[in-house]
Amino acid sequence: MTPRDASGRAPLDIAGLRADTPGCRERIHLNNAGAGLMPAPALRAARDHLELEARIGGYEAADARADQVAAACDAVAGLLGVAPANIAFMENATAAFNQALSSIPFQRGDVLVTSTNDYVSNQIAYLSLQARLGVEVVRAPDLPEGGVDPAAVARIIHRRGARLVALTHVPTSSGLVQAVEEVGQACRERGVLYLVDACQSVGQMPVDARAIGCDFLSATARKFLRGPRGSGFLYVSDRVLDMDLEPLLPDLRGAHWIDTDLYQPAPDATRFENWEFAYALVLATGEAVRYATRLGLDSIRERAWALADFARDTLGALDGVTVLDQGRVRSAIVSVHLAGRDPVELVPALRERGINTSATPHDYALIDLDAKGVESTLRVSPHYYNTRAEIETLADALQELSRNGPG
Repeated sequence: MTPRDASGRAPLDIAGLRADTPGCRERIHLNNAGAGLMPAPALRAARDHLELEARIGGYEAADARADQVAAACDAVAGLLGVAPANIAFMENATAAFNQALSSIPFQRGDVLVTSTNDYVSNQIAYLSLQARLGVEVVRAPDLPEGGVDPAAVARIIHRRGARLVALTHVPTSSGLVQAVEEVGQACRERGVLYLVDACQSVGQMPVDARAIGCDFLSATARKFLRGPRGSGFLYVSDRVLDMDLEPLLPDLRGAHWIDTDLYQPAPDATRFENWEFAYALVLATGEAVRYATRLGLDSIRERAWALADFARDTLGALDGVTVLDQGRVRSAIVSVHLAGRDPVELVPALRERGINTSATPHDYALIDLDAKGVESTLRVSPHYYNTRAEIETLADALQELSRNGPG
């Protein structure tokens, strides 16, 4: 009988998971917030479909694998706790987020409420809406411990009104987990549309779109979900569909041309999709979702977050290293600052030692980094297949690089 922990869950077989992850044989991969290492089933699904396309043709291969594509949609829907009709496949999370934004009937003077920690591409999109359409962007203040203040969001909605509340669940620049469910409650009470960027949260923790109470939720496959680059998805609520919202520029996938001067949007979330898909990546995404679901998102979160806490303790004990993460709840993203060292230069130095990390430069999160008094951070993002020994190896490498100084 398989032993189980106090929660009743079987422990993850880390040795087996690492054996199932080809990249673990070559690298210490601590850049899962950038792109996770694909497990063998996801890699195999992409290769198999590309080979089928090469043998019988791209359109013909898509037709032959139509059932598997539908099954991938079912898997994503199950992951988010929604119906398949509410899922649209996209090429990435930003495309999904912008498709959702484009469907909102903004008018000059409308208020868009967001946070200081929203993702850089989202912040740029908000500013574009402000410049082009006269939308007012209001950033709700943070709690003292970090993360948007849900009560402040509720007050802004009450006093100012809002066409949309848009919030990043887990920011790219730190381990902060924002209180998306509490904000969702405020939006439901006032009937305000709610868009959540779950790009960094899906795959490292349970994410239930209905429990969050959002109208849209955008995500990618490549990060903690461990799918391929170039694949993402968008959840679209029944309320959005009932409101007849649609993207600004649908194509023949998302709409039907029914008369010379008339088109009709698709009845479900496919109205947000485009005609052309990288079907190999869609199928690989389905495999990645099923892989995570079999392991259990609660087990994944427990392991990944414990490794992140270990990284904060281990790296924070090094001379000249400051851990910058804030918030009541912290995820598997660890942000650190090294005195006298530029994180952007540390990334290739670590890569030469077989260790993958990433850096957050100033213009990726300028509000957050200005508040913390740093120009950039080193981002370390372990996942469940990583080990404590790998984090200790990173700590040794950082200590060595710190002693050697720049150059």
